[in-house]
Amino acid sequence: MRWALVKVSLAVTAMVVVAFAVPLGLVIREMARDRAFSGAEREAAAIAPALSITTDREQLERVVASVGSDDAAMAVHIPATGDAEDGIDIGQERAAALDIAAVRKLGRASTTPVTGGSVLLQPVAIGSGGIAVVEVFVPEAEVSNGVGTAWAVLAAVGVALIVGSVAVADRLGVRMVRPAQRLAQGAHELGEGRLGVRVPEEGPPELRSAAMAFNSMADQVVQLLANERELAADLSHRLRTPLTVLRLNAASLGEGPAAEQTRAAVEQLEREVDTIIRTARDARPQTSAAGPGAGCDAAEVVRERMKFWSALAEDEGRTWRVAGADRPVRVPVARADLAAALDALLGNVFRHTPEGTAFAVDVHNGDDAVIVLVSDAGPGIPDPDAAMARGRGSGSDGSTGLGLDIVRRLAESTGGDVRIGSSVLGGTEVRIWLQLDGRAAPERRGHRGAVRRRRPRGASRTFNRSRSLP
Repeated sequence: MRWALVKVSLAVTAMVVVAFAVPLGLVIREMARDRAFSGAEREAAAIAPALSITTDREQLERVVASVGSDDAAMAVHIPATGDAEDGIDIGQERAAALDIAAVRKLGRASTTPVTGGSVLLQPVAIGSGGIAVVEVFVPEAEVSNGVGTAWAVLAAVGVALIVGSVAVADRLGVRMVRPAQRLAQGAHELGEGRLGVRVPEEGPPELRSAAMAFNSMADQVVQLLANERELAADLSHRLRTPLTVLRLNAASLGEGPAAEQTRAAVEQLEREVDTIIRTARDARPQTSAAGPGAGCDAAEVVRERMKFWSALAEDEGRTWRVAGADRPVRVPVARADLAAALDALLGNVFRHTPEGTAFAVDVHNGDDAVIVLVSDAGPGIPDPDAAMARGRGSGSDGSTGLGLDIVRRLAESTGGDVRIGSSVLGGTEVRIWLQLDGRAAPERRGHRGAVRRRRPRGASRTFNRSRSLP
């Protein structure tokens, strides 16, 4: 493309220069010729008054010497008159006798080429009634005086125009070709797996649009791959719920080779799941908000998941409570995502608190947000900030960190957030703030007071071991 633009510019500029420079050069040459012969006509006209007065040779020679710029450049031819048999010729004669006779007969000026230039033959009437002919020699150098310089200037201007147009075309070509080359190189690198490659959005509007589309496509590819990795990690993490059940059941098998093999297999399976989660979590995707009309009934999901976990709670002697799940509570998240978040939090309760520790799930429905509280009466979390940081990383101390990450992404997809604090039961309280209108969650404040103000009437604070779910 670059060389094509240069060739086109070269061809167009050359045609323009030829179209204007050649006629202009011819005009300059004609102007120089006219200037030279105009000077000769002035010299011939200057001697006409003397010829009308006298035909004396000596006087005419003095006049010719005073008028002509060069003694050899002018000649006067006076015809014979009266008793004189021969005419008078003053100066060097260059024109042929026939040309002189023709001018005298026709009575008008004429130019005739001669050796070394041209001569102007100007007829002049004399006092005796005859016609004299003044001959003025115009050298070829005077006819072409300044023409060569003018043509050289025109040629220099033409070359400068051609060079300038080629340079401008080359710069324009570079401005067009470089973004296209960068776009092609970026596509090649992206095809090789370099997902971080991006191209500058510069150049002509069309190439800027193509660069923007490429960068958007690259972002989408990275997002899709990150979502795939996160999905693999998420699905693997959901396996930990049935693994927790297997681990608890295996713990109750007592002693014996079969029991030991079962517990070893469960531990091995948990390690493999953790490995899968850590391997899959190479990048964190950004969860997008649910579309219009999407969502689920949070109360129904809470009742369903508590029904699942209640069997394990009875086996371990845990008291539990559910509040606020007796009427529909719509939230803008997918049912499976909310269930996964609840399973992650309840699984942490069973995994990190001693058997017999009470726990509770509260659902608070406000005008602009829904708050889900999962609290327990365990030892609590000494450093909630570190726990949230682990939820954003790869985890440590036997934890993948994905449980809190699932909960956090669920809340942030609605504009809400997740916070960890101390519960009224004396242990840990995890608050999931699900924003209903998509606005950002409020700044940190005493949310416990807000929760108490919104606590549904009749919400029991007592724990019943075998209480049925609403």
